[in-house]
Amino acid sequence: MKQWRTIVVGVDGSPGSRKALAWAAAEAATHGTELIVLNVWEHTLLPPAGSVSVSERYVPEQSQRTADELLQVIKEELGEQPPVLVQPVVKQGRPAKVLIEESADADLLVVGERGHGGFAGLVLGSVSQHVSAYAKCAVVVVR
Repeated sequence: MKQWRTIVVGVDGSPGSRKALAWAAAEAATHGTELIVLNVWEHTLLPPAGSVSVSERYVPEQSQRTADELLQVIKEELGEQPPVLVQPVVKQGRPAKVLIEESADADLLVVGERGHGGFAGLVLGSVSQHVSAYAKCAVVVVR
């Protein structure tokens, strides 16, 4: 059996992604692999300028705010001293597309069954369903 080097886990802060992070960290510890904790944010349109009461310069840049939130989630789920080497990564784009791209260099891709958004009645979220079908490595969907 080939030695694993990298596990990628998609984390958006949702309960499902937090479970996926905890599961992926335990798996990374078992296999002695690096854990890449990936958050992908999509650019959204800002409201019209006249409806914003706060000056733009006081709003933190989106990727920095996302990186800070990701570090907080990692600390909350894995503690101050995670049991594995954790590499937090923040990228902009469509989550499923970026996760699939990142899977090309990974031994395992881990996602939660449901992230933010979507419909509660669905068994799998659209991102987990998409990466399960198209990832370039093995995929685990954590329930």
